[in-house]
Amino acid sequence: MSKSYGLPDYNEYPLRAKDRALYAAEGILLIAAVAYFFYRSWIACVVLMPGLILFMKRKKRELAKRKRQELSMQFKDMILSVAAGQKAGYSIENAFREAYGDMAMLYGEKSVICTELKYILTGLDNNVVLEKLLYSLGARSGLPDVMQFADVFLIAKRSGGNMTDILAKTAAVIEKKAETDKEIQLMISGKKTEQKIMNMVPFLIIFYVGTTSRGFFDVLYHNLIGVVVMTVCLGFYLAAYVLSEKIVDIEV
Repeated sequence: MSKSYGLPDYNEYPLRAKDRALYAAEGILLIAAVAYFFYRSWIACVVLMPGLILFMKRKKRELAKRKRQELSMQFKDMILSVAAGQKAGYSIENAFREAYGDMAMLYGEKSVICTELKYILTGLDNNVVLEKLLYSLGARSGLPDVMQFADVFLIAKRSGGNMTDILAKTAAVIEKKAETDKEIQLMISGKKTEQKIMNMVPFLIIFYVGTTSRGFFDVLYHNLIGVVVMTVCLGFYLAAYVLSEKIVDIEV
């Protein structure tokens, strides 16, 4: 949460107690699986348990990224709505008020953009200038498009620029970028599925061989050389996993 205003910070994702318990259980199961397949030891499970902290941090980053993507898409539709209000003759402040109704119908009153519009409208009711409210959103959003819009809006408002054209052009740029990102995600969706399957292959191989040829892997467990070999294998696996995540993580 933003320390100065008590507003959401989209670079972070505060987990609720229920979510924290769910993801902690997921992380513990994952660590237990790694300890079993690579070491066949509960001691290894205890030793690997600090990895739960990294797992929780990674999960929070994923959820924060998903929240930012949601905000980006809804922000684009809000700008389109505000631009339409401007063309209809509303002042810029009233155009934002009208946009709230449109976004409530489109995404629901509990949506991210409606929550932000509530903050903006409350600020306007308390005589806070619109450009300051938008700058706050841009700073908290973690999205370059939103921050750039806030900067352009501030300059245009002070210099008396054509706000209708600025809103329309901004919405067009954001929409084009969103469409490009969607096309890229569709193109690599198959590769993401392949990546997830390949991440499971080492576990499946160990399970299959261990089930069909019992005792085959016994030499790799409960001895120093085996622990070293499996630790090296686990290191290579984690490196490959991180690399594969980076390859399919493409942002516009």
